[in-house]
Amino acid sequence: MSRRLSVLFLTHPTNPNLFRPWGADLVAALGDRHDLRLLDRQAPLAPQFAGVDVVIDHGGSAGTREMLHLATNCRLWQILGTGLDHFDLDYWRAQHMPVANCPGQFSATALGECALLLLLMLTRRWPVAHAGFQVGRLYEPLGQELAGLRLLIVGFGASGRELARRARPFGLRLAAIDIRDVPAAEAQEFGLEFVGEPAALDAQLALADVVSLHLHLTAETRHTLDARRLSLLKPSAYLINVARGALVDEAALTAALAAGRLGGAGLDAFSQEPPDPRAPLFQLPNVIATPHIAGVTDGTSRKRAQCCADNVDRVAAGLEPLYRVA
Repeated sequence: MSRRLSVLFLTHPTNPNLFRPWGADLVAALGDRHDLRLLDRQAPLAPQFAGVDVVIDHGGSAGTREMLHLATNCRLWQILGTGLDHFDLDYWRAQHMPVANCPGQFSATALGECALLLLLMLTRRWPVAHAGFQVGRLYEPLGQELAGLRLLIVGFGASGRELARRARPFGLRLAAIDIRDVPAAEAQEFGLEFVGEPAALDAQLALADVVSLHLHLTAETRHTLDARRLSLLKPSAYLINVARGALVDEAALTAALAAGRLGGAGLDAFSQEPPDPRAPLFQLPNVIATPHIAGVTDGTSRKRAQCCADNVDRVAAGLEPLYRVA
């Protein structure tokens, strides 16, 4: 029989305004089945963690080692988010604390939509068009249609597949790189002209008109697109990154864009966050930058909240939580 649990939500450490919708949707998903409290950062920590059964950590960046050691009764540290690069997973694992996240399928639709949005803005040269509008200049600049362009999706997981679903009706030719062996039936379903493992990345970069990154950030994937690989791209090619900023060597990217060795970049994630908007990269007319909002949608919030609530219910019922990462 399930029992009522004590749940503590660690709100975002630097932006309390993010309670809506993320915290509000979590409250709605949990309903009155469990006792949910919000961490008060102005109050002493120890009493707030006493007797807590589940901690829900917004984005994996809200919890500290001190909090972990205070949560002596905790049976699950649930991350309200996907990426683990802001979370000290090795330390939590060493303390034998079960950790789960909300994996990529819950934000995949949003990321796929944003990647396509950035590509459309690049091919229609949005910064130049917007500047022209401000001074009354019409009929410029000349845009580029998507039909016939080759889109290389690097990381054919949930968000990569959602981008493929949306890109195919625009007439884009699709190719993918992934660490897993993508079945032939799946490649056919998404209309992939090519699918291969990371060893094929260099050759595929040289053929691509658009490259969209959909990778987790790890020691192995950091600077996947370094100066050498950026040099393999066509001078007309576009880069889309809605995943993690450090997948790209930003200094090398800035140099390539400024020198005309790359057609443009649509960026929603950055190696340093928040980024400095005055940096040379963001002054270029062939760069579109959005403030890490690719996954920030009402749908993502509701789906992640339900994922967390389901895991709280599973812990209450004595079941193994879903999507454990430690």
